[in-house]
Amino acid sequence: MPFARPRGFALCIRRRKHLDTMTAISRRSFVASAAALAAAPALGAIPASGQTDIVIIGAGAAGIAAARKVAAAGRRFALIEASDRAGGRCITDTRSFGAPFDRGAHWIRQPDINPVVKLTAKSGFDVYPAPLGQRVRIGQRNARESEMETYLATLVRASRAIGDAARGKADVSCAQALPKDLGIWRQTIEFMLGPYGCAKDLAEISAMDFAKAERDTDSYCRQGYGTLLAAAAAGVPVELSTPATGIEWERRLEVATPKGNITARAIIVTVSTDVLASGKIKFTPELPKRQLDAAAKLKLGTYERIVLDMPGNPLGLASDEAVFEQCANTKTAALLANVARSPLCFVDVGGRFGRGLAMQGEKAMIDFAREWIAGLYGADMKKAVRAAQATQWYKEPWILGAWSSAAPGAVAARRTLMEPLGNRVWFAGEAVHETLWGTVHGAWQSGERAAEETIKRLGK
Repeated sequence: MPFARPRGFALCIRRRKHLDTMTAISRRSFVASAAALAAAPALGAIPASGQTDIVIIGAGAAGIAAARKVAAAGRRFALIEASDRAGGRCITDTRSFGAPFDRGAHWIRQPDINPVVKLTAKSGFDVYPAPLGQRVRIGQRNARESEMETYLATLVRASRAIGDAARGKADVSCAQALPKDLGIWRQTIEFMLGPYGCAKDLAEISAMDFAKAERDTDSYCRQGYGTLLAAAAAGVPVELSTPATGIEWERRLEVATPKGNITARAIIVTVSTDVLASGKIKFTPELPKRQLDAAAKLKLGTYERIVLDMPGNPLGLASDEAVFEQCANTKTAALLANVARSPLCFVDVGGRFGRGLAMQGEKAMIDFAREWIAGLYGADMKKAVRAAQATQWYKEPWILGAWSSAAPGAVAARRTLMEPLGNRVWFAGEAVHETLWGTVHGAWQSGERAAEETIKRLGK
């Protein structure tokens, strides 16, 4: 599931900083700031004249951040979104089970400096630190203390080996960098660092890109990360169900949409790398091979979430407790139990196995989750599932996957995507951040950076 960036190994090998739970202070300043933003001289919908200063394509975290920055600078803009909702890969579902849950991004990285958290700090959201540690199941029992120590030491050794490989002259895959003697923990560690941590198998991931990623403390939002992002976007007008179908960027700057064309002085494109490479947006002239190659080398991985409604806590786990298994093959998953004190449990799958499972459809995904839980806690757990639902981000037409990770040898691709087209078209999004890729935080910073460069280019 997109933007999760659930760095499982960080749960084990780093001690988290404890954050005070955020409490409601006053909504007055938040409402006032939202009203001020809405009143700024900016057009968030398609302008009646068909002309504006800046067109921002995509209303995910990067697009929202860019729009806020452009509005604050007093520039007119049109923020257009292809789907019928804003938020991109960060969306909270409040209807399916009667309790909020994140269909996409859930882990809040670096909450003490996260711009989305800072913007909503006085809005009454309950942001709390993720619990320390995790459980590992061996068959239908918990790993013993000595087994956990061996597992954690092996996980640290594997992570360090990738870091050591990243300091070499040639970029290799994370799989090539792993020690050969990981023993019975190899499959579990490959899942933790690959499909669970990066949405791809380790053979598909650059060791240098992996080593550059900044992942520290984690927190959750009881109301959902998508709800938090929506609050940060308050007052930013968005034109929904308005896909950009074409971009003219040489003779003139113009964005084609089904609702009409928009002429602009600059364009910020925040769509995913897979959408960029798919040709869904026709560039005239064609997008240069340099950018196309970079997008292809930053292809999105697969990360899907199966949500199980299990009332009464039949698993006997604490709120937000993470559980993995000592696995013998790639057909495994990660469990996050009793999410935000609700009866909802996440069973997350990723990488090649996750994609293959998702392609079989939602029923096959739910069946797998039931069987997997039963394998860890007993057959009775199948009956404990009251309802279930699964995401299929890989086939969302304007997203097409989870989040980016660079292919081996392609660590420079992110910097390539930072290069504007003729100082007229800028790219932004989680893929356009060298250290915070795969995070809402990184997407937000990328959007702000693109907006700042655009505003500077336009001048006073």
